[in-house]
Amino acid sequence: MANSRMKAKYLSDIVPALKEKFQYSSIMQVPQLTKIVLNKGIGAAVADKKLVDQGVEELSLITGQKAVATKSKIAVSNFKLREGMPIGAKVTLRGEKMYEFLDRLITVALPRVRDFKGISDKGFDGRGNYTLGVTEQIIFPEISIEKVNRISGMDITFVTSAKTDEESYALLKAFGMPFSNKNKEE
Repeated sequence: MANSRMKAKYLSDIVPALKEKFQYSSIMQVPQLTKIVLNKGIGAAVADKKLVDQGVEELSLITGQKAVATKSKIAVSNFKLREGMPIGAKVTLRGEKMYEFLDRLITVALPRVRDFKGISDKGFDGRGNYTLGVTEQIIFPEISIEKVNRISGMDITFVTSAKTDEESYALLKAFGMPFSNKNKEE
């Protein structure tokens, strides 16, 4: 598989820029994207088991990689939930597929969000990881609107090797993530 645009951009543009900005002594200290995890919780799956299969199928279509069903770890009687029941779907992307997905997310999917004003910069966890919530799976062109019987969202987590949120923000911003600049000053 050919090198993706995003990986080439990272190596040629982002690494030197971040090395300069944060005064790293070696390019090995420059944070990098290690994986992207897409996670879809399907609460209605307690009543209808087919929803999990649809969720797995949708995530597989979006990412080009087989998704897996996630199972509940605990039993909650109020929700009629038993331990081990399938209640969601997830897929972890690394390497080329990760860069390809990031490219498609930034250039195709996010611009298709209605009234899009940029993504929140509140999703950082303090350890250099960023989670973005997407409310509709139909922003991805791989999903056919005719086949969707219910609109559902998902969480997309970007796991980086950055030590701080500031480094992670600079890395994702350099990749082209469209952060809304309400709180951050550049």
